[in-house]
Amino acid sequence: MPRISGKIAHCRIQALLFVLFCLTLLVCAAARAGDTSPTTRENETGGRFYQERKQGWFWYKDPIPAQIEKKQEPGKRTSPRILPSLDQYSIETLWNMYPDDFQHLLDVLQKKAVQSPTEENILEYLTMQDIARRKALAYTNAVMYVTQKHGDLFSVNHVYPSAGPGITARVQLQRNEIERTIRRAGHDHALIFFVRQGCGFCDKQARILDYFQDKYGWPVRAVDIGRNPDAAARFNIAVTPTLLLITRGEKKYMTVSNGVVALTELERKLFRAIRYLQGKTRQDNFLIYDFQKGSALDPSSILKQGKQPWKNTD
Repeated sequence: MPRISGKIAHCRIQALLFVLFCLTLLVCAAARAGDTSPTTRENETGGRFYQERKQGWFWYKDPIPAQIEKKQEPGKRTSPRILPSLDQYSIETLWNMYPDDFQHLLDVLQKKAVQSPTEENILEYLTMQDIARRKALAYTNAVMYVTQKHGDLFSVNHVYPSAGPGITARVQLQRNEIERTIRRAGHDHALIFFVRQGCGFCDKQARILDYFQDKYGWPVRAVDIGRNPDAAARFNIAVTPTLLLITRGEKKYMTVSNGVVALTELERKLFRAIRYLQGKTRQDNFLIYDFQKGSALDPSSILKQGKQPWKNTD
């Protein structure tokens, strides 16, 4: 009996020690799990696995459900819409209202009248339309007044008239300037006429060039691009017929036309090319004639006025 009792006491002691050992492990584990300092996290070789080992190797957190934004159903509002009324405005206030604000109010009143087409709502919208029409009419009248008073600044009628006799005079001035410029340039300019074998359009253009030579006496040299590919490559010629203007003794040249052009069109294009190569025109005033320079048709002439037109209101 004493031996058995001694063995039982010994087992009890071992069980108690085992329980104390397990409790110690649990306390340490809880302490380590609650320690989230950077040093502790860096020293643990297992990273997040050892920090969260109580969750298990194959344990995953459920993703946080995204907050679904409640969309407003069509036709339903959380608060009632407040619509404007013309009772809030006087006619003078509407007349002097800034255009952007006026347009916004006009749009809202239109939608209000469409949504609820009562007599009052429609009258409000039509009143706004009438004010807009009167404002536009007032602006048009003011523009006519200013352009008539300051016609020297904005009017083009003196260089591009619209009346019948004025049109006749303008066309004659243009014709005289074109012909005079072409005749004067004949001694130091020439035309190269690029053609191709079997080009029917080239034959038609050649007949027009015969009239041109009879009228101005210009030298015109025909070049077959099939027999002279180097010349075609030099001037980047891809289609026929093509007319090219060159300046004698210089490397300047300019394309006059591609395809068949009538004599009058050929003269206009040649006139502009001559003036451009001579430096009398630029890209921004390429279509200007001499008698139109300095007018409202001359884009850059406003830079030479040296005054501010809006300050000349006497």
